[in-house]
Parts: sequence; C-alpha cells; structure tokens
Amino acid sequence: MSRTALPPPNVHALPALAAPTLRSADELVQAGLAPTAARTELDAVGARYALALTATLADTIDRSDPADPIARQFVPDIRELEIQPEERADPIGDDAHSPVPGIVHRYPDRALLKVIGVCAVYCRFCFRREMVGPGAQNLLSPAALEGAFAYLAAHPEIWEVILTGGDPFMLAPRRMADVVERLAAIPHVKVARFHTRVPIAAPERVTAELVAALRAPGLTPYVAIHANHARELTPAARDAIARMADAGIPLVSQTVLLRGVNDDVATLAALFRALVECRVKPYYLHHPDLAPGTRHFRLPIAEGQALMRALRGRLSGLALPTYVLDIPGGAGKVPLLPNHLEPEGERLRVTDNCGGVHLYPPEA
Repeated sequence: MSRTALPPPNVHALPALAAPTLRSADELVQAGLAPTAARTELDAVGARYALALTATLADTIDRSDPADPIARQFVPDIRELEIQPEERADPIGDDAHSPVPGIVHRYPDRALLKVIGVCAVYCRFCFRREMVGPGAQNLLSPAALEGAFAYLAAHPEIWEVILTGGDPFMLAPRRMADVVERLAAIPHVKVARFHTRVPIAAPERVTAELVAALRAPGLTPYVAIHANHARELTPAARDAIARMADAGIPLVSQTVLLRGVNDDVATLAALFRALVECRVKPYYLHHPDLAPGTRHFRLPIAEGQALMRALRGRLSGLALPTYVLDIPGGAGKVPLLPNHLEPEGERLRVTDNCGGVHLYPPEA
C-alpha cells in the first residue's frame, strides 16, 4: 500500500476481539517490526519511555519499507535518547497551570481534566511522554478526582472540560459514565471534549456502551480524534468513528506535523479528505512540541506554513485544519498562518495560493 493510499471503505463490521498489544523489544522483533540487531537499542529506549503498539496499528505497517510512516510513529528509535538543550519534560507548561492534581486551567473558559495516565499506544513524539505510561498514575485517586471536580465547580467561567491524560477512552464505560455525570451536574459546564487515539489504535474499545457513556443531559460531548496518516483509518477505525457519528456526537481531529510521516502535501491532503469522509472535521495541525528526544520529528515552521499554503489552494475548507504552535512554557496556542499580505505603498500586496501576486486597492 502506498503512503497516501486509503484503506477500503467502512463495512460496518462488529468490533473484533483485540489481539495482544506489543510491549517489548522482543515482541517487536518477533513481529518483524525491528531487526534483531536493534534489540539492545530498543530496550534502552523502552527503559526510558513507554512502549505499546496495538495489533490494529501493527497490521498497517509495511514491513518491507524501512521508512514506513506508521512504524516511525510507534516503533522506538535510538535517537529518542538524544536530548536537545531546547527540549523540555513539560514542553507546553501543564505544570504551571495545574492548580490541583488532574486539572490544567490555561484558558479562561476551559480546563483539562487528566483523569487517566495510560494510553492504548505510545507515540514516539508524545509531548507528555515523561508523564504517561505504565509507570504513571493509572487513575486519579478518589480524593484527587473529588478535588478536581470541586475546582471545576468553583470556577463558573469554565464552560468546557477537555478530558485527556493519557487517553480517556481507556476508561471502562461505567467509570466514563460516572465522570460524565459528575461533569453534567456542574451547571456552568456545558461541553465535554474527549481527546483520544483509541478509535484509531484500539477501535474495539469504542463499544455501544462507551459511546452511550459519553452523553448526559445538559452536557454536549465532542470527540477529538488523533490521526496522522490516512492509513490509520482502517476499516475497524472507520467503524468505531461511525458508531460515534451515528450517535450524533460531533467529531473533530488533531494531527501532528511529523518529519517522515506526513510532511508532504499529498499525504496531508489524503488524511484530511479521509477524515471528512468519515464525518470528522480536521481541527488542529500541531507543530511538534519540544518534547525530549523528538528532534528527528521536527521540521522548520516555515516548511509547515508552505504546506498549509499549498493545501489551501487545493483542499475544500471543510478539510483544512488550523496549523498551530503550542508556545513552550505554557503561554498557549497560536495559529501559524501563512502571510498572504504585505503593504506596498498605499495598497496591499496579496500573494495567492499558487504564488501569484495581486495589488489590493487602498482601504477606506
């Protein structure tokens, strides 16, 4: 399958039982996802950062391609142990905006609720890689969860709560329903947004029971799905997404711009069109954060802006996300928009998406 080829269309199959997740260097080698000679390097990286690759995603990897974009996202690389001076354990400054355990309150009208510290898969570029995984706190303690709900209830400016972690879809449906009901009981909280990789990585977890648990009277659920390549939208992933869309849950996506994974126009266009076909609105294209050991994934911002300029000239507005940078240290997100305007005398010099230059008349 080529890098931009799409998987077969949704066939509405029932979720299958999950095959075991690969969690060690030995298992990656046995699965043909790494050479035997790399076992020592993989062990060294796995000792520092969590490793998990689900069978769903492992099956999408082209083992004949040493530069396969899916493998690059999930198979450890010895370069992860090369820490650059500018990289940070907390690259977007969660700690600076965490008034109580489990809460990050960076923006006035919304707050993060980090209810769980584990994921179905561990992305090699994760900005919380120092904080999640088997060694992290699995769930907020009952006392910490009560403190988090108390904080949310005491701040009437909080209109939206974003459940993250870890991955909130790793919660059992019963526990998810408890969390959602508690949020719905806070009068000023009107929206719950769930950030998840599970529909892509472990679609069998998106059961009818989990989908039902996302809803409660008075609270509007949104789900933000993390996908970086069109091949991640397997038939099973499309079915999981369809179960949420068919239940009336609005869906958006988040993508990280990654060197060697999706840093070309054709790959991004295929992904964003495929998401829209699945009833998912592309929302954010993130510039990679300054997480430890991730330099090999990062590219210059100017390259990302050039990609967005090219995409704007060929993609429907429905398929265009906003390219953003999360400013290191906790100052928040800013859009990285291509600059189309420059002053030229009394007029404006406007550059179109194909590089053509036009002069716009003086404004009143």
